[in-house]
Amino acid sequence: MMLILRKAFLYAQVVIISGETGCGKTTQIPQFILESEIESAHGAMCSIICTQPRRISAMTVSERIAAERGELLGETVGYKVRLEGVKGRDTHLLFCTTGILLRRLLIDRNLKGITHVIVDEIHERGINEDFLLIVLKDLLPRRPELRLILMSATLDAKLFSSYFGGAPLVHIPGFTYPVRTHFLENILEMSGYRLTPDNQIDDYGQERTWKMNKQAPRKRKSQIASAVEDALRAADFKEFSPVTQESLSCWNPDCIGFNLIEHILCHICENERPGAVLVFMTGWDDINSLKDKLQCHPILGNTSRVLLLACHGSMASTEQRLIFDKPEDGVRKIVLATNIAETSITIDDVVYVIDCGKAKETSYDALNNTPCLLPTWISKVSARQRRGRAGRVHPGECYHLYPRCVYDAFADYQLPEILRTPLQSLCLQIKSLKLGSISEFLSRALQSPELLAVQKAIEYLKIIGALDESENLTVLGRYLTMLPMEPKLGKMLILGATLNCLEPILTIVAGLSVRDPFLTPLDKKDLADAAKAHFSRDYSDHLALVRAYEGWKDSERDLAGYEYCWKNFLSAQSMKAIDSLRREFYSLLKDTGLVDSNNTIYNSWSYDEHLLRAIICYGLYPGICSVLHNEKSFSLKTMEDGQVLLHSNSINARDSRIPYPWLIFNEKIKVNSVFLRDSTAISDSVLLLFGGTISKGEVDGHLKMLGGYLDFYMSPTIAEMYRSLRRELDELIHTKQHHQLRCQGLKVVQEVKILSLSYRRC
Repeated sequence: MMLILRKAFLYAQVVIISGETGCGKTTQIPQFILESEIESAHGAMCSIICTQPRRISAMTVSERIAAERGELLGETVGYKVRLEGVKGRDTHLLFCTTGILLRRLLIDRNLKGITHVIVDEIHERGINEDFLLIVLKDLLPRRPELRLILMSATLDAKLFSSYFGGAPLVHIPGFTYPVRTHFLENILEMSGYRLTPDNQIDDYGQERTWKMNKQAPRKRKSQIASAVEDALRAADFKEFSPVTQESLSCWNPDCIGFNLIEHILCHICENERPGAVLVFMTGWDDINSLKDKLQCHPILGNTSRVLLLACHGSMASTEQRLIFDKPEDGVRKIVLATNIAETSITIDDVVYVIDCGKAKETSYDALNNTPCLLPTWISKVSARQRRGRAGRVHPGECYHLYPRCVYDAFADYQLPEILRTPLQSLCLQIKSLKLGSISEFLSRALQSPELLAVQKAIEYLKIIGALDESENLTVLGRYLTMLPMEPKLGKMLILGATLNCLEPILTIVAGLSVRDPFLTPLDKKDLADAAKAHFSRDYSDHLALVRAYEGWKDSERDLAGYEYCWKNFLSAQSMKAIDSLRREFYSLLKDTGLVDSNNTIYNSWSYDEHLLRAIICYGLYPGICSVLHNEKSFSLKTMEDGQVLLHSNSINARDSRIPYPWLIFNEKIKVNSVFLRDSTAISDSVLLLFGGTISKGEVDGHLKMLGGYLDFYMSPTIAEMYRSLRRELDELIHTKQHHQLRCQGLKVVQEVKILSLSYRRC
């Protein structure tokens, strides 16, 4: 293999390597390169960076390679992920997330001293990976001695070869044991299990009930979903028994068969040879629900027989490592995982795979500026990847919970993330790296996003003040590029630090970065709603989150955190994730120079809920919705969508009236209608002072926002006061000197308080 690579590098700067998951390319290729450089007497100069799409991959792969070399982590091999890393003076092989390499390019555009860059898992087509490929393609002519290795677990490598001017392809054949495949019709036929309309769980999970729509919403049908329905209509299943045919007629493609999964797991535990089971679920909510169900089962919940674990990208690294440990003799390991377990990690002892056939995927409606996060059918490649996980150490078994005809209707590959997600953060990175015009740069991508999506992202960044009219970064924009999070959350953190209201804003930003900590079990919805109502007042989901976290933190100090979560229908996992992220975000703010170690100063106004509401508005604008009251209830309207509805989990969905004219919200979800998640009610004053740009209207006392979509009329004196104070706030954010910023902040807070309290309900 090394001879092939050496020959390839003699003639090409870029090499594409493909090989099935588990063939050893991730662990062996970097070592081959390092050993080759040592043999050529270039070892001292060799510096290899290998990117991974997820932090767990960077950490576990580096640990494994260090162990293979008989070294401690941090000697020859190290890793770097956000706010964590192990690296020594003699480290020549560094594993990191793609984001870490992009951040390095911010300060070192030529990657000085790096001899090899390996981009692993390129087949996943993540947005950061596609962005990195454009940057590296531009870098190669400036660094002719730099070698670039792209590694893919699938055979679509020709696309990447063509992108890099016909770069040579190297395929690594891998060995896997045969895997026996069972599709749904085979599972039903051999097990005798019967599907009914009542024993399947809607794949919306807890999100299938909505406040203002008593019927569960119908999902917009994607092209793949339509193809699946067509395939089902065309299938007859005549070769199967009448009982199986009847079950298949009851099968709902929008449902996940939790009971069927339980049945299969029981069969494996009772009848099959030893080996771990890997169950692919759509997301954390489904994993949690299934885990709760299995823990109540007499066999699957018996800890002396079954070790039940979860695997999700947002879990703490210490918990993620447990999935790689082998259980005690006589104990079967069952891992409930998202698609992170398809290619990014390898669990060596898996013999059985159960595949639900779906993954949570974000799609983006650029016309209405609406992202949709929904369970989506996977591709044929993903299904094969999942199946292959069962043949690593022994002949395996794979149970696909969908018919063969549905698999045949799958797309060959998933749609690249750059074509289906909002581009705001990516646009900021382009400007921070000084890569020129955003549209022109993205036109050079492997597959370019729609021009409308690019234009919407640029327009959004101008509205929030991150870009000026010439598409240059503002001071706010430069701060946002230093914070690896959504721009709206970064804005909230910046103003929270500036106005000395940091602690609760850290909680809100962390809470919006993880899955919703408020649980709503389908059979205990009323109790869960009552528990959430305990934290709610003043019409704000965000402030309810702050109170829930503060209560949990107090209980944690008394070693009663789990009991607190159980009583209040909160996810202990989410609360711990929020706690960890708060510390990370505070460290990031220190790195930017926005805060120092004097925590007291930055929290002198943290108790003030009116100011908190204002900072939330500043971050989430232009996510604004008008509240229109009628005799018995109210309706909601946004600029892009017209009438919208509240998500049933919102505390604002429980009231027949909201005594504020506006709701500021975190996100919209488009299903059959548009639903708003995580909202806070605000006054006219807060919107005028902390929303977007204010412009003068046609007459004195007339102020406009969002190009005239929002109109405000008042006395000319009050209007001028708003405009003057708004200018002070804008100058405050654009002040570069931190000491000045803090002093001005105290002055502006006082003025804002007076005005916002005076016109709190105006």
